[in-house]
Amino acid sequence: MNPKQYIYRHWSIVIILFLLPVMLYAILHILPTHDDWAGTTKPDFAPFFVKEHFFFYGYHWRPFDTWIGYIAGRNPQVLYPLFNHILVVAGHVLCSLTVYKLLAVLGFSRTAQNITTLFFFIAPATMATTTAVDSQNQVYALTIDIVAFLAYIKLKKGKYVLWPLLVFLAALFKENGLMWALICPILAFGFDFINKKTLKKDLIAGVMLMMLYALAIVIQPKDMNIHPEYVPSVLKVITSAVKFLFTSFITVDYIWLLHAPSRNLWMAALTLMLALPFFYVIFVRNVRIVKEKKIVCTLIALCIAAAPHVLTVYSMMHTYAGLVMIAIITAHSITVCQQDIKLVTTAFVLFVIAAIIIDVHLIDASIKSGLVGKKMAVEAVQKTDQPADRVYVVIIEDAYPKLSSFCVIPSEAFGWGYATQYETNYQWPKTIQDTTITRAAHAMSEARKICHDKLRHKAADCAWIVNHQNIYVVTK
Repeated sequence: MNPKQYIYRHWSIVIILFLLPVMLYAILHILPTHDDWAGTTKPDFAPFFVKEHFFFYGYHWRPFDTWIGYIAGRNPQVLYPLFNHILVVAGHVLCSLTVYKLLAVLGFSRTAQNITTLFFFIAPATMATTTAVDSQNQVYALTIDIVAFLAYIKLKKGKYVLWPLLVFLAALFKENGLMWALICPILAFGFDFINKKTLKKDLIAGVMLMMLYALAIVIQPKDMNIHPEYVPSVLKVITSAVKFLFTSFITVDYIWLLHAPSRNLWMAALTLMLALPFFYVIFVRNVRIVKEKKIVCTLIALCIAAAPHVLTVYSMMHTYAGLVMIAIITAHSITVCQQDIKLVTTAFVLFVIAAIIIDVHLIDASIKSGLVGKKMAVEAVQKTDQPADRVYVVIIEDAYPKLSSFCVIPSEAFGWGYATQYETNYQWPKTIQDTTITRAAHAMSEARKICHDKLRHKAADCAWIVNHQNIYVVTK
């Protein structure tokens, strides 16, 4: 196949490879915020062979996250967050290529493969994942799961070895990877790769794999912690389900729509109007495809993929887990309306314009949030007269609204003080403790009292007060 033929047949891959350096260059400007400063992918200076790098640690069993933190810790000023961003963007490209292969194996038209793969790559629904410093676990978990599904439907021998091994490997990147123990047989049944008898047998095998994973966690030497945010409630589940549906299916700039300080309803409406024709053509005009077995099974798989996040904690980055199912529905819808391919193409071009506008805005917002944290960290270090090993941080509750990882509360962009460690090349502070107090007229006086108490009792060498973006240093 000559280059012209390759470009004609696989134009989505060519565009993705063309966009890769542009996307990477933009995302490399995003600095860590929020739990990027406290998670296991931050620079780690412990020896490699410690139990935290291999077993359940904190709230998760994600050894690959800790290994990334270990690598970043070899030279944090160079590698963090550069190394993390490269891994995430490279993983997203790899995932997009596996989506392309998946759509080909499922028998969709060449046009559907190309349009859907590019849709998956540039969809604003992926931005909360691709712009995050610590989201490589999500992209590689999904990539490995897609490979597991391809192995499941293509292999005759070794299928029941490679499929569970790959799903288990995906779960070691991120827990939701385990859901493909159920998704693989359900999708395979929907597309007639297996019969009902095999479906039942393999679903039992999938449940057994999940139980094996749970057992592996239970027997590990660890202190089991359950994050307070992970405790479900009826209202929380309903709210998360609604968020999941909107962020997965409705393309609009949610910063301009929902974030009060940044709200611009005209621009939000523009992005929505540009994206709506594609939504209409794919999901509304062809709504009859919902009755087909393959789409019913795909929707069930979508619910299973979303379940861990909807039942615990959901944010925009978790949309990524179910986006491959939305890609399958999109590709099928395009395939069944080949006679209207000009309409589909026109609608998709409008979607691409909307996606570019939104993606650029989301990246810009993420960059600005990171710069706020850096400014606060530099200010805290400069205002502190001498290095302090133990710092106590008092945060005055901030009314500034948060929107995923794009628009971050200043105290969280500051990493509750941990961003300062990066500015001192992790020389100081060695330990940081923090507390948050209610914003009120007397909040500064209360914060100073807390700081002086900590210093008087020698619980800290220095104390910082965080009031929105302002840092106040309290010393002995």
